[in-house]
Amino acid sequence: MTWWQAIVLGLVEGVTEYLPVSSTGHLILAAWLLGLHDPAHEAAREAFEIVIQGGAILAVLGLYGGRVAQMLRGLLGADTNGRRLLLNLVVAFLPAGLTGPLLHHAIQAHLFRVGPVLAALLLGGVWMIWLDRRHARAGHTPSLAIDDLDWRRALGIGLFQCLAMWPGTSRSMMTIAGGTILGLRPKEAAEFSFLLGLPTLGGACLYELAKNLQHAHETGGANLFQELGALPVALGIVVATLSAALAVRWLVAFLNRHGLAAFGWYRIALALLLGGLALAGVLRIG
Repeated sequence: MTWWQAIVLGLVEGVTEYLPVSSTGHLILAAWLLGLHDPAHEAAREAFEIVIQGGAILAVLGLYGGRVAQMLRGLLGADTNGRRLLLNLVVAFLPAGLTGPLLHHAIQAHLFRVGPVLAALLLGGVWMIWLDRRHARAGHTPSLAIDDLDWRRALGIGLFQCLAMWPGTSRSMMTIAGGTILGLRPKEAAEFSFLLGLPTLGGACLYELAKNLQHAHETGGANLFQELGALPVALGIVVATLSAALAVRWLVAFLNRHGLAAFGWYRIALALLLGGLALAGVLRIG
């Protein structure tokens, strides 16, 4: 992997991780468009795509350091709202945290291909547009803040997050949309989604990195840093951090004004464009 390819993938990861458009789907598609589909390096590339999520984690830690500090105070018994938020995040994380490792290999074997990603992009886009129109017809505006969230709603958001294990679906889309369905204001649903990404993305990042290093040690082969180069990995993480911070700030303002439908139309357009390229033989769908 060259340094400029690492920068492109880091930018794609950072921009799309917290937008409801599927970072995994975009990374898979970007890797194909960049020609990074050599089977000999596929395992290292897939590990790289997950490890650079560490940049998105750093962005949220920087932007929402106050919330993280509030939860730490809550852990020490000094902040009731902080303790409630921490417990709600634990409850929301549990469904994916328990089922993710069990389904990991099956998902990578059957769904980490362009075809399933395009299907998820298209169906997710239709669902987001329908959801926005449903809210408009009902005349109902979600009104809950994060501090009003109870464990039942938190568990519901966690169950929505499980659906995002299908690459192309978008963890952000499922948790933000799930939060608004369960009563959170769009801004609050987005913030809860960002915070929920800390254990979810952090767990996936550490798991994939440990698995890659252990496999290299046991087989005597090269780990991801040796195979792709330490510089590209570092560049990917740095670029992902900066671009994710900008994307988060923009997304919160956008959701307050426009809702989710615009992202739905984008997903549909992208799926149709790439599907057309595949039918024309320009892009091969696995």
